[in-house]
Amino acid sequence: MKITIHGISFQKEFVPYIEKLIAVLHGHGTDLFLTETFSKYLKKSGAKATGFTVLGERKELAGMDFVISVGGDGTLLDTVSLVGEYEVPIVGINTGRMGFLATIAKEDVEKAVQVLFDGDFTIQDRILINLEADQKLFNGVPYGLNEFTIHKRDTSSMIIVHTYIDGEYLNSYWADGLIVATPTGSTGYSLSCGGPLISPSAKNFVITPVSPHNLNVRPMIVSDESEITFSIEGRSKKFLISLDSRSTAVDASVKLKVKREKFVARLVKFHDYSFFDTLRKKLNWGFDMRN
Repeated sequence: MKITIHGISFQKEFVPYIEKLIAVLHGHGTDLFLTETFSKYLKKSGAKATGFTVLGERKELAGMDFVISVGGDGTLLDTVSLVGEYEVPIVGINTGRMGFLATIAKEDVEKAVQVLFDGDFTIQDRILINLEADQKLFNGVPYGLNEFTIHKRDTSSMIIVHTYIDGEYLNSYWADGLIVATPTGSTGYSLSCGGPLISPSAKNFVITPVSPHNLNVRPMIVSDESEITFSIEGRSKKFLISLDSRSTAVDASVKLKVKREKFVARLVKFHDYSFFDTLRKKLNWGFDMRN
């Protein structure tokens, strides 16, 4: 089995877990690869790990059976952008805090690898959001797992985001910004701005304003078959747009459209994982703060 491990960075205290992960994978006869970024941090940390190949080009991922993301949800989002159209199944090992996406605890790496080799899992397809623009943005990686966001920049003044669904005028949002989130992204930035939680298997986007001027404006759920276009007004000449954790500045002349990406992110789901259990635990549902 060919497996690549990817990570952005990690704290010193996680080194023993990473050493154990690599050792357990070797014990199963894995043909092991590390991304260049992860390899550099591993070397810098002083971890005792050998017997791997540093991935040369991104296209080599096409031949992998799995990619293991070591980090928090941000690392998993980065892994999704790395894997892209190759649709290699991704396993998320959580060294962060929240872990809506990276759900495997660092203490369970040995068990997780065994389950992986036993085939005791399912693969869940998660839709991605694609950005089309009349200029090249995000270094040719115009998709994200969580959300696309338009946000004000360099001023306290709000912006106006004129929004259209399949060419039909929806609304002009007077706000600090606007989010279009996938079902996966509904537990992220959109949630913090008052957006609804959406089951990962739903076929929807949610449009959520950020601090809207009109208090009667509410988040709106639309089909993921919709094409959503925008034009932006404001006192500033530049605005920020983002895909997940990647952001860039654009001017008001840029034409922006989002829609569902042609390919998906394939996340490995172990049989003891439940999205609803995770919601209850991470959001402290049913927890009495008085006790």
